[in-house]
Amino acid sequence: MKPIVLLGATGSIGRQTRDVAARQGWEIVGLAARSASDELLVAANEFPEAVVVVADPLDNGRSHFETVLGDRVQFGDDAVEDLASRRGVVVVNGIVGAVGLQASVAALEAGNRLALANKETLVAGGPVVLEAARRGGGEIVPIDSEHSALWQCLVGERRSDVRRLILTASGGPFRSRTRSELENVTVAEALNHPTWSMGPRITIDSATLANKALEVIEAHYLFNVPYDAIDVVVHPESIVHSMVEYADGAIIAELGAPDMRLPIQYALAYPERAFVPPDPFDFTAQPLTFHEPDTDTFRCLALGYAAGRIGGSATAVLNAADEVAVAAFLEQRIGFLEIADVIDAALETVEHGPVTTIADVVAYDHEARRVAGEWIAGRG
Repeated sequence: MKPIVLLGATGSIGRQTRDVAARQGWEIVGLAARSASDELLVAANEFPEAVVVVADPLDNGRSHFETVLGDRVQFGDDAVEDLASRRGVVVVNGIVGAVGLQASVAALEAGNRLALANKETLVAGGPVVLEAARRGGGEIVPIDSEHSALWQCLVGERRSDVRRLILTASGGPFRSRTRSELENVTVAEALNHPTWSMGPRITIDSATLANKALEVIEAHYLFNVPYDAIDVVVHPESIVHSMVEYADGAIIAELGAPDMRLPIQYALAYPERAFVPPDPFDFTAQPLTFHEPDTDTFRCLALGYAAGRIGGSATAVLNAADEVAVAAFLEQRIGFLEIADVIDAALETVEHGPVTTIADVVAYDHEARRVAGEWIAGRG
């Protein structure tokens, strides 16, 4: 097992990765987070040999961290990229948002395994990321539960035999509501996910199905499958994490408790399976149900498919506009249903083009954020 570099060490994925590593006795040699928080100090104490990086060089906690950690701590985005490009490690990218793209590229160019939880890496910069993997010899192993499930269902199978990928969606807290019933939902209601414990953005994205839109795009790049062969089905119990249908009609599914530590562990240990003391799954505990997603009410999913089919910069625009819209909703500056309106406006307004470099992604990202911001400001 190679040593681990953990980016986004204080977030949901970061905390669970630390738990997995401690439980398995795996070495973490690098920890990175956006700010000099108490949680990052906890992580530094858990793994005293790890280099610690704070991405924000102007963080108010800088002097305290330098006093406590001394030469162990570094600051700035360049230090995050240097950590990701350290050779002979597994890089877990749990950074939230498009800012995770450069670290993903750095890891792949260094020939590392990228255990990817930052879905924006592929959504915003899919062609750039795949080229970095080809050029540097790195590999991408997904951490998202749905993509990990697809990965496991595809192991040992011929990709030419795949008929379609089937991503499952919990449907979030509002899956049975109509558009009129969603007009006045509160931030607290949207953050109350019925199945998973996640960060604010991904929780809101789950409620709007924007998260599933991003996952469809990510699956397209990860598995080289056309959008017409990627389906989404709502599965409220979150036990079936995703499925693959083959040419002969057979469907292979990956099932398990909704626990992100399982796909994290699989991505780090692959192709081995780490031992965990057995806790037999109770198949009789609840029924498993499946429903078609309501893309008229939850428009973000349809917008994701549309952006994916446009290709090029459209998916970067989608992601950036969603980030801006979700932040505005969390600040109660727009309503829940207006998140999709912001994304739609950005896709309609920003002129699309090819994406071949990180600079391309950054330029389209900035333009989409500008357009989204103006739409939100105009609403007021």
